[in-house]
Amino acid sequence: MIAPSADSQTHQAIHRARQAVRCLPFRLAFYQELERGALSSSQLAARADWRRITRRRLSANRTEDHLIWLIQLGVLRREVDGQGLTERVRLTPLGREVLSRWDGEIARASVPRRLLHWLVQHWPRF
Repeated sequence: MIAPSADSQTHQAIHRARQAVRCLPFRLAFYQELERGALSSSQLAARADWRRITRRRLSANRTEDHLIWLIQLGVLRREVDGQGLTERVRLTPLGREVLSRWDGEIARASVPRRLLHWLVQHWPRF
Protein backbone atom coordinates (compact mmCIF):
# COMPACT_ATOMS: atom_id res chain seq x y z
CA MET A 1 0.00 0.00 0.00
CA ILE A 2 1.32 3.43 -0.95
CA ALA A 3 1.26 6.12 1.76
CA PRO A 4 -0.57 9.33 0.86
CA SER A 5 1.65 12.30 0.10
CA ALA A 6 1.93 15.29 2.41
CA ASP A 7 0.20 17.48 -0.22
CA SER A 8 -2.68 15.01 -0.40
CA GLN A 9 -3.02 14.95 3.39
CA THR A 10 -2.94 18.75 3.58
CA HIS A 11 -5.60 18.99 0.87
CA GLN A 12 -7.79 16.49 2.74
CA ALA A 13 -7.35 18.36 6.04
CA ILE A 14 -8.29 21.67 4.40
CA HIS A 15 -11.32 20.10 2.71
CA ARG A 16 -12.49 18.48 5.97
CA ALA A 17 -12.00 21.74 7.89
CA ARG A 18 -13.84 23.79 5.22
CA GLN A 19 -16.80 21.42 5.42
CA ALA A 20 -16.86 21.66 9.23
CA VAL A 21 -16.67 25.45 9.22
CA ARG A 22 -19.67 25.57 6.86
CA CYS A 23 -21.65 23.25 9.17
CA LEU A 24 -20.96 25.01 12.47
CA PRO A 25 -22.94 28.05 13.66
CA PHE A 26 -20.02 30.50 13.64
CA ARG A 27 -19.87 33.44 11.26
CA LEU A 28 -16.73 34.77 9.59
CA ALA A 29 -16.52 37.54 12.25
CA PHE A 30 -15.99 34.84 14.91
CA TYR A 31 -12.88 33.51 13.16
CA GLN A 32 -11.62 37.03 12.42
CA GLU A 33 -11.78 37.84 16.15
CA LEU A 34 -9.83 34.68 16.96
CA GLU A 35 -7.20 35.75 14.45
CA ARG A 36 -6.77 39.02 16.37
CA GLY A 37 -6.70 37.42 19.83
CA ALA A 38 -7.62 34.43 21.96
CA LEU A 39 -11.09 33.98 23.48
CA SER A 40 -12.68 31.39 25.76
CA SER A 41 -16.04 29.66 25.36
CA SER A 42 -17.44 31.51 28.38
CA GLN A 43 -16.32 34.86 26.94
CA LEU A 44 -17.94 34.00 23.61
CA ALA A 45 -21.22 32.80 25.17
CA ALA A 46 -21.52 35.93 27.33
CA ARG A 47 -21.21 38.40 24.46
CA ALA A 48 -24.08 40.79 23.84
CA ASP A 49 -23.21 40.93 20.11
CA TRP A 50 -23.61 37.16 19.62
CA ARG A 51 -25.63 37.66 16.41
CA ARG A 52 -22.54 39.15 14.78
CA ILE A 53 -20.40 36.09 15.47
CA THR A 54 -22.88 33.16 15.50
CA ARG A 55 -26.03 32.14 13.68
CA ARG A 56 -27.77 31.29 16.97
CA ARG A 57 -27.28 31.87 20.69
CA LEU A 58 -24.93 29.26 22.19
CA SER A 59 -24.30 28.27 25.80
CA ALA A 60 -20.74 28.13 27.08
CA ASN A 61 -20.87 24.31 27.08
CA ARG A 62 -22.15 24.10 23.51
CA THR A 63 -19.58 26.67 22.40
CA GLU A 64 -16.83 24.62 24.08
CA ASP A 65 -18.01 21.48 22.23
CA HIS A 66 -17.69 23.32 18.91
CA LEU A 67 -14.27 24.71 19.88
CA ILE A 68 -13.01 21.24 20.80
CA TRP A 69 -14.17 19.93 17.42
CA LEU A 70 -12.36 22.77 15.63
CA ILE A 71 -9.23 21.98 17.68
CA GLN A 72 -9.46 18.33 16.63
CA LEU A 73 -9.74 19.41 13.00
CA GLY A 74 -6.71 21.69 13.36
CA VAL A 75 -8.55 24.99 12.77
CA LEU A 76 -8.04 26.24 16.35
CA ARG A 77 -5.52 25.63 19.12
CA ARG A 78 -5.46 26.30 22.84
CA GLU A 79 -3.48 29.33 23.89
CA VAL A 80 -0.47 28.69 26.09
CA ASP A 81 0.71 30.93 28.91
CA GLY A 82 3.37 30.55 31.62
CA GLN A 83 1.17 28.04 33.48
CA GLY A 84 0.47 25.83 30.45
CA LEU A 85 -2.66 25.51 28.31
CA THR A 86 -5.48 27.97 28.93
CA GLU A 87 -9.20 27.76 28.17
CA ARG A 88 -8.77 30.36 25.40
CA VAL A 89 -8.38 29.40 21.76
CA ARG A 90 -6.92 31.07 18.70
CA LEU A 91 -6.70 30.38 14.97
CA THR A 92 -4.00 28.05 13.60
CA PRO A 93 -2.15 28.44 10.30
CA LEU A 94 -4.47 25.75 8.86
CA GLY A 95 -7.44 27.77 10.12
CA ARG A 96 -6.11 30.88 8.39
CA GLU A 97 -5.67 28.89 5.17
CA VAL A 98 -9.24 27.54 5.39
CA LEU A 99 -10.73 30.97 6.02
CA SER A 100 -8.62 32.79 3.41
CA ARG A 101 -10.73 31.19 0.69
CA TRP A 102 -13.90 33.06 1.68
CA ASP A 103 -14.34 36.57 0.34
CA GLY A 104 -17.56 37.22 2.22
CA GLU A 105 -19.68 35.46 4.82
CA ILE A 106 -19.21 31.71 5.17
CA ALA A 107 -21.80 29.90 3.09
CA ARG A 108 -24.04 27.67 5.21
CA ALA A 109 -23.93 23.98 4.32
CA SER A 110 -27.10 22.20 3.20
CA VAL A 111 -29.24 20.39 5.78
CA PRO A 112 -28.12 16.91 4.60
CA ARG A 113 -24.46 18.00 4.76
CA ARG A 114 -24.96 19.41 8.29
CA LEU A 115 -26.63 16.18 9.39
CA LEU A 116 -23.75 14.12 7.98
CA HIS A 117 -21.26 16.44 9.70
CA TRP A 118 -23.12 16.08 13.01
CA LEU A 119 -22.97 12.28 12.71
CA VAL A 120 -19.23 12.34 11.97
CA GLN A 121 -18.61 14.71 14.86
CA HIS A 122 -20.66 12.75 17.40
CA TRP A 123 -20.39 9.14 16.21
CA PRO A 124 -17.62 8.12 18.67
CA ARG A 125 -19.72 9.46 21.56
CA PHE A 126 -22.71 7.16 20.94
